[in-house]
Amino acid sequence: MNKNMFAERKRMICEMHEELLGMKNEKQFSTNGIYNRYQNPILTRDHVPLNWRFDFNPESNPYFMERIGFNATFNAGAIKLNGKYLLAVRVEGNDRKSFFAIAESPNGIDNFRFWDQPIRIPQCEEEDTNVYDMRLTQHDDGWIYGIFCSERKDPNAPDGDTSSAVAAAGIVRTKDLKNWERLPDLISTTGQQRNVVLFPHFIEGKYALFTRPQDGFIDTGKGGGIGFGLAESMESAEVKEELIVDAKTYHTIYEVKNGLGPAPIRTDKGWLHLAHGVRNTAAGLRYTLYMFITDLEKPWIITHKPHGHFIAPLKEERVGDVSNVVFSNGWITDENGTVYIYYASSDTRMHVASSTIDQLLDYCINSPQDKLRSHHSVDTINELIQKNQENLVKL
Repeated sequence: MNKNMFAERKRMICEMHEELLGMKNEKQFSTNGIYNRYQNPILTRDHVPLNWRFDFNPESNPYFMERIGFNATFNAGAIKLNGKYLLAVRVEGNDRKSFFAIAESPNGIDNFRFWDQPIRIPQCEEEDTNVYDMRLTQHDDGWIYGIFCSERKDPNAPDGDTSSAVAAAGIVRTKDLKNWERLPDLISTTGQQRNVVLFPHFIEGKYALFTRPQDGFIDTGKGGGIGFGLAESMESAEVKEELIVDAKTYHTIYEVKNGLGPAPIRTDKGWLHLAHGVRNTAAGLRYTLYMFITDLEKPWIITHKPHGHFIAPLKEERVGDVSNVVFSNGWITDENGTVYIYYASSDTRMHVASSTIDQLLDYCINSPQDKLRSHHSVDTINELIQKNQENLVKL
């Protein structure tokens, strides 16, 4: 063996990694004018720290091989804390196990670097098999809560069935994103729960949660869409009644299932919500993002909802571990009204898009709603054509 192989490979890989982490991200021109995508993904599997992947001891790793492989970085919760843009990233290893790790950026669009170690989630009496898709909420009570999907094998699966699973809403809380306390999983009377989001404020002195009830791990079954319920406590969280805020609907982008993304953003015109919708196609399930506004005092009542998707997978975003998917469970609002929307593409990599509160409100309030019939869609287009013709005459 060439004795210089370890040193040379280490040098090359470290240089390539540092170049990737320091790469600037350029805002792209937006044709739709609603948001701007950025040129590069903000996190990929190649961003995972080298000392999580390589044994740096030449005696035990003379060829400087990667000892622990990683498959994807995606579906990140987001929060701004102490002036830093922080993502609670779902990192998936080559072993298919997901875990959470914090990645930090000085500006929210590039130079994301993972903290020294991944998060070690404390276990309940029944251990998680897999964890993923954490939503972060800074609550009135002073805690930062993380609600995530805890996956465990279905104990009622038939003999030989090694894929059936049960989903529950796992709950942790922290003050600094470093020290985490595990609380009991959410109790719900409406079946399995995924994509649960904690509202940031008390309602009638209770904790408010947006839910996504479903009959099974994959299929929502009779689960009607995005739900809403109240819990007396987060230390023993239980939602006994759920209202459906946004129902899944035939022949829409959310006909198969839908779920809330991050916690909503308060504005003077209502709460801005970002959600994902799923429909079936000949190529499989297609995930897109959509938006709506709810009432300031009654955040379970929708006041405005634009038709169709807000962000859909484009170009290279359409290809990955689970293709034709965009998913978001994190966004950050700056003091100047800028909104950074963190979304994953095809269960593989993280991206950012930027907009403003004013743009998103304009989009939600002034875009047409879905009238659920093709001929009504044509009517809506013709109305805009007529309006533009009248404006041309005035000019």
